[in-house]
Amino acid sequence: MKKLFTLFITLFCVQFLFAQNFVSTTPENKNVILEEFTGIHCGYCPDGHLMAQNFHDANPGDVVLINIHTGSYANPSPGEPDFRTPFGAAIDGQASVSGYPAGTINRHLFPGLGQAGGTAMSRGNWAGSGGQILAQPSCVNVAAEASLNISTRVLTVDVEAYYTDNSTSTTNKINVVLLQNNIEGPQSGGSQWNPGAILPNGNYNHQHMLRHLLTGQWGDDIVTTTTGSFFQNTYTYTIPADLNGVAYDLFNLEVAVFVSEGNHEILSG
Repeated sequence: MKKLFTLFITLFCVQFLFAQNFVSTTPENKNVILEEFTGIHCGYCPDGHLMAQNFHDANPGDVVLINIHTGSYANPSPGEPDFRTPFGAAIDGQASVSGYPAGTINRHLFPGLGQAGGTAMSRGNWAGSGGQILAQPSCVNVAAEASLNISTRVLTVDVEAYYTDNSTSTTNKINVVLLQNNIEGPQSGGSQWNPGAILPNGNYNHQHMLRHLLTGQWGDDIVTTTTGSFFQNTYTYTIPADLNGVAYDLFNLEVAVFVSEGNHEILSG
């Protein structure tokens, strides 16, 4: 056991030393970050979950799903799990969400499609709007490598961004997001709109759930955003046993990383 641990440390150090090599320097199109606003008492939200998953599956490697439990439909009743986070309400407010389910595509404002004039859109607009973003060139490539020490519960995320063109904003933000899959819980409308997510015991299997933002509410600054600029940073987070009483399952975690212009437009992820 001791030899195996030593080998792990050695490999990790080698990976870290050569970490600057894993981001692509070839110009690429944008990837999509779909932030979906949902709640366990939202009857049509499972239909949104399914639509988002279908869009994700149709564009492998190019779409990231972030399910944010927030708003009145996310308020748990006595005895129900609380899937909310300290970050969801601010993102919801920024998007001007007025009905659920709602979602933003790269926090981009699509004229005529947003709820209350904001970036949040109804589920029927996600795939079409996402397709427009996927066809656009990106000024920045984003990549990340993550490792988790099961014994100490320390998550380490090495992040890189390379600018193949100038950003229109002199200051960008790097955002590192911790997600969790396969969280069992209640969900209104689940059996009707997304029966494939119903577990044998009748509960719903929640996916891509926002759990934590390692870079805080709106991310960390990237201060050099011109062609050829390179950004690298390493983030660590000691994962607690639970959030609001909902356990962190260390074997069902995802890390998503994206770059935004300020708090708004997401360039790619």
